[in-house]
Amino acid sequence: MADTAAEPLIAGRPAVPRNDCGDGYVEDESALVRPGRFIWVLTFCAGVSGLLFGYEYVLLFLLHRLYINKQCKTVLKANAQASTGVISSTLVSVGSDLSARPLTTLDKSLITSATSFLALLASPLTGVLADTVGRKPVILAADILFVVGALWQAWTSSVGGMIAGRGVVGAAVGSASFVVPLYIGELSPGPWRGRMVTISSLFITAGQVVAYAVGWWFSATAHGWRWMVGIGALPALLQFVMLFLMPETPRWLVRAGKKQAARRVLVKIYEGAEGVNVERLVNGVLRRVEKETLDEEDIVVGRREVGSVKHGLSAKIGRVQENFAQLIGIGGNRRALIIACMLQGAQQLCGFNSLMYFSATIFAFVGFRSPTLTSLSIATTNFVSTLVAFHYIDRIGRRRILLLSIPFMVLGLILCALAFNFLNVPMESNDTQPRDAGPTPDKTWPLVILTSMIVYVAGYAIGLGNVPWQQSELFPLSVRSLGSGLATATNWGSNTLVGLTFLPMIQLFTPTGTFLVYALVCVGAWVAVRRMYPETAGLGLEDVGEVLRDGWGVEESVRRAKARRGT
Repeated sequence: MADTAAEPLIAGRPAVPRNDCGDGYVEDESALVRPGRFIWVLTFCAGVSGLLFGYEYVLLFLLHRLYINKQCKTVLKANAQASTGVISSTLVSVGSDLSARPLTTLDKSLITSATSFLALLASPLTGVLADTVGRKPVILAADILFVVGALWQAWTSSVGGMIAGRGVVGAAVGSASFVVPLYIGELSPGPWRGRMVTISSLFITAGQVVAYAVGWWFSATAHGWRWMVGIGALPALLQFVMLFLMPETPRWLVRAGKKQAARRVLVKIYEGAEGVNVERLVNGVLRRVEKETLDEEDIVVGRREVGSVKHGLSAKIGRVQENFAQLIGIGGNRRALIIACMLQGAQQLCGFNSLMYFSATIFAFVGFRSPTLTSLSIATTNFVSTLVAFHYIDRIGRRRILLLSIPFMVLGLILCALAFNFLNVPMESNDTQPRDAGPTPDKTWPLVILTSMIVYVAGYAIGLGNVPWQQSELFPLSVRSLGSGLATATNWGSNTLVGLTFLPMIQLFTPTGTFLVYALVCVGAWVAVRRMYPETAGLGLEDVGEVLRDGWGVEESVRRAKARRGT
């Protein structure tokens, strides 16, 4: 093991013993047999934020769909009344509960866009904050925002109040969506880091199912939408209480000069681990984190001008500027940012959310009697496929799982486009009624649409739905929070872009052309992954930076991954 551990990560770089404790003995995380109970508890406690994220995502999805379905009546000229199902039928009552008037198109647009817009703004800002005060306080702040936003929406009586409440929740979602995977990633042992971060995605899909169930439960209740949005405060309150039992990440503690506190956390993480000497492993991890921190400080000092030392607020602002300079100016950091932003952008630009917004309307149009049930089948596919990702993401690797799953997305989108071509959806602006499909409409192509969407969603959940959230492992400690925040902002920005362009694309290219465009995006993402994304599965957080230091490191990382798997 010692010889393998000492092998350089990148050809041409000097070999550095990994986790050398000063006595010639090398201890490595790869020798761990299984993670301890402590890290499982921490991961599940942090994953509650994913439950909140998923719950609020479905509320956003249903609010957006309520708005978009009205537009689809003009674009598709089809009766979409049944397409929103029991949940959004309750949300229609929002129009009589706020400001004592029906909601206008502008009202609906602002309500549905407030969440994603505030999430877009919050991600980079809290990225800076997480470096300054730590990862745990940002999760705590997100919990507070979730509670305030949920109760605000439940009690508001005006459109402006609803918009503000959705905005507060958006700030919470934007913060939690990047800091929770970062928190879990910095706590998890390398061999299980992918699976641990994927647990957050499992909670997201579970939150979506909970939202559907809650919506169904209150579908026949007067003002049931208030209960729907208000219940979102409960998981946040639960996590707020659990948070006091959760430690800060050892990486941030070392960077903050709290080495002994970091040691205590690492001992708990590796406590009871089989196959390793815990004390030596903890010492080795601490040394590597300290070395990375010192190397980063040397870079920062080398970039400062003599006499530029600042204090107080100016020092903090200067530190943020230095982090931005490091992120953009250093080749390895810049490559990490490009990869993270590419993956997060592809996750949204592939059209997943638009397909979800649009699906029930199409299902109603093509003759499915219960569009809500078809949507539930899609949600179930999403959850089950995320379990597949959980099982395989560390076994076969992030890069490989993307290269294997994206082609299924392409296949699903092409089949969907083909089906729409044969369905001949009416698009003329003067066609105000659905076309007569005849006394016995052919159900073949509607079934093809459902099948293609299941294939697409399965491929998405296994790959692009999960792998981009492994982003924090790409960045060195000094810029990890900032880089993750900017990549998450790319996700929300792309989400907003797709939401704005979907209906115009339907009008311009027809549904067939639109889904072919999304298929081309998936093909482009596959090519980018193949050329730029190195394999990081099994590597320690301090090792990934070595892979990207002098280039993309794809060939070398793949070779080493095969060696670790014994293939």
